[in-house]
Amino acid sequence: MKRIAIFASGYGTNAENIINYFNAKKTAIVTKVFCNNPNATIFERCKRLQIDAVLFSKDDFFNADLVLNQVKKVADYIVLAGFLLKIPSNILEHYPNKIINIHPALLPKYGGKGMYGMHVHNAVKENKESETGITIHYVNENYDEGAIIFQAKTQLTPSDSPEDIAAKIHTLEYKHFPEVIESVILH
Repeated sequence: MKRIAIFASGYGTNAENIINYFNAKKTAIVTKVFCNNPNATIFERCKRLQIDAVLFSKDDFFNADLVLNQVKKVADYIVLAGFLLKIPSNILEHYPNKIINIHPALLPKYGGKGMYGMHVHNAVKENKESETGITIHYVNENYDEGAIIFQAKTQLTPSDSPEDIAAKIHTLEYKHFPEVIESVILH
């Protein structure tokens, strides 16, 4: 059975959805969650879900093989679920086309450093977009520039607030992200 490590930085709603999906399907297993934010609510979710969660520092992530060595012991694939740091080259080299990210917009639009969460939804609203969506992609050395695996769209209305846009994006994420991860790792 393929093993998945999730990297998360915040609330952990997508991580929880992925964990529950694979616990039910039994087609892969989430072995551990890695997090760089000591205040992230993902730790509470992992405790409730009985999934081991590890906190690491930025120095451990970028200046040593400490995180890579821990991940190698527990994962065949890495899934980024609201993870905000750029993946260092040592991890990219060890997991070529085995690190999957989700972005809350239709890349290449609204991608890059600093474009996450409500920053994206506010930009989509400000630009009066008629549609937006999600992009699931492989991770490379640049923010949001890896090969696209899957995109799903949702229509927007002029009256949609950034919070309405976020809700539409979350619906797409919860529906598609676990299924796309499964299709990638099983083929």
